[in-house]
Amino acid sequence: MKTLKKAVLFSCVVLMVISCGASKKAVVDTDSFRYEIVCQGVGTQGSNLIKVFSYSKKPNVAIESAKKNAVHGILFKGFTGANGCAPQRALVSPAVYEQNRSFFDNFFAENGNYSRYVSLSSDGSIDAKDRLKVGNEYKIGVVVSVNIASLRRDLESAGIIKKLSSGF
Repeated sequence: MKTLKKAVLFSCVVLMVISCGASKKAVVDTDSFRYEIVCQGVGTQGSNLIKVFSYSKKPNVAIESAKKNAVHGILFKGFTGANGCAPQRALVSPAVYEQNRSFFDNFFAENGNYSRYVSLSSDGSIDAKDRLKVGNEYKIGVVVSVNIASLRRDLESAGIIKKLSSGF
């Protein structure tokens, strides 16, 4: 009986270490913010469906990174108009990022607030054409929904960006 308990405890510890390692790998890969985003369509009120292509040596890490990359793309890159989407400029300029670096570091931290604005729009399955081997890493395309209106409203409330009604 004691041997069984030790074996179960050991297995739990091993699984925790493995899952933490994959999560930390996702954080390291995402911190470089290497991705491409393409608007796939307009979602529910205030949101857009975004296809995010993330890069990593492990496909599951690229999939994990997709949500963070999508929000980062909306904030700092924007996207061109395609698939029924109007072009979207970046919400935050490089100067605003520099002035609020600690806010964004916390915002994009593991389990940070970025996750409040994004969700997977599929069951997690990846289309074969969205799973590419590029050199020694993978380029994985994942469709997510980003609530841009809510993200903008919360950034305005936090004083990070100016309200649209405040003028230019």
